[in-house]
Amino acid sequence: MQSSRRKFIQNVGAASVLLATESFAKPFNIIKDLKKISPNDKIRFATIGLGIQGNSDTKAALRNLDVEFVAAADLYDGRLVHGKETFNKDLFTTRDYREILDRKDIDAVIVATPDHWHDRISIAAMNAGKHVYCEKPMVQHIDEGRAVIETWRKTGKTMQVGSQPSSGAAYAEAQRLMKLGEIGDLNFIEATYDRYNALGAWTYSIPPDASAQTIDWDRFLGDAPRRPFDATRFFRWRNYRDYGTGVAGDLFVHLITGMHFATGAIGPERIFSSGELSYWKDGRDVPDVMVTVLDYPETEKHTKFQAVLRVNFANAGAIKNVTRIVGTEGEILWSAAGLTLTKRKLPKAPGYGSGESFATFSDAMQQEFKKEYDAKYAEADRTAPAVQEIKYETPKDDDAHAKHFKNFFDNLRKGSQETCQDPVFGFRAAAPALASNLSYFDKKIIHWDPIEMKMKKK
Repeated sequence: MQSSRRKFIQNVGAASVLLATESFAKPFNIIKDLKKISPNDKIRFATIGLGIQGNSDTKAALRNLDVEFVAAADLYDGRLVHGKETFNKDLFTTRDYREILDRKDIDAVIVATPDHWHDRISIAAMNAGKHVYCEKPMVQHIDEGRAVIETWRKTGKTMQVGSQPSSGAAYAEAQRLMKLGEIGDLNFIEATYDRYNALGAWTYSIPPDASAQTIDWDRFLGDAPRRPFDATRFFRWRNYRDYGTGVAGDLFVHLITGMHFATGAIGPERIFSSGELSYWKDGRDVPDVMVTVLDYPETEKHTKFQAVLRVNFANAGAIKNVTRIVGTEGEILWSAAGLTLTKRKLPKAPGYGSGESFATFSDAMQQEFKKEYDAKYAEADRTAPAVQEIKYETPKDDDAHAKHFKNFFDNLRKGSQETCQDPVFGFRAAAPALASNLSYFDKKIIHWDPIEMKMKKK
């Protein structure tokens, strides 16, 4: 046994470390980061990508104690200027993220770039000895996931994927109620993330000085197809498949993360999507209305269930972005603001009479039926328990974004890889979202192996 373990440790850097078993889902700590951060030291971090999310992430990170923002990289000069104006006039700034990875005084990086850079920068950062907080989705394409996970395993660095809403109090309460079995056997989940405004549909502002001189266009393209400078593509990159992942990668991944967090699910086995580009016909090549159906197999943590996700960027009706988890004995309805648990049970006796076949029996058969029914069911069996409704309101000072970073920083200090959204969790949330896109564009059902984390042919 000891000999086998030693041999395993010697080969831990190889690709074989990607075990196709349930144990692969759980972080193991054979490799430990030898350079732990002292509890008395400040964690020095840099942000790569100072756009909308990069600024938000940086501010959330700084709402934690004993951290210091020391450097930033971005491809638009104006954002580097804004970084100095907002955070620190002496902030080190660069267009080239590699200058940040080369610095030995930086402990961690936030990767808040367009999606097509997530895997490359995360891998390079960990190989350079940095801990990584990477925005969701962890990768742009399904076939990029394993390389990130392998690098994380090999380097022993701490990595957190940034779908921060699940660190909120309402999500924790939903998870607690599910573990208690408060809704019986899970059978259905529906979740929506609708919007009805131009900025929500990614028609972001473009600065007047946007040009090939103020923006490093070639570096932005990276491994995306070559094309002439286009400020719209740079600032509204979520609208294009070359750089982003559409509504599925931006929003479905949040919904899937929350579902997995609350239920303990690790992924569906079948994914099918439908939708259209309905309203925002501005040159984008991704849909603005999308519905995805995901079929989850039974596991030791939950029964078989179906999930339906929807995004509508032109919802002029009532927008109620909530997740509804339904079981045989009730439902949990939640958003970041709080949740409502409704407990409801059917009576043991099915009842009879109006609107069903009893009224079509002859008089004699009705009397015989009543006699048998009364013998089978006591009076107490005929009344359902009273419906219970329990509400939970998220505390006003709950800061899910800062708490998500706290989990990252706490594990970094301990030399632990056990963040709440490590790369395995992050990939298991990202992959079904990315499969939603494959289903939509290829017009087919995607078959997925949630344990081995790979697509299946069927």
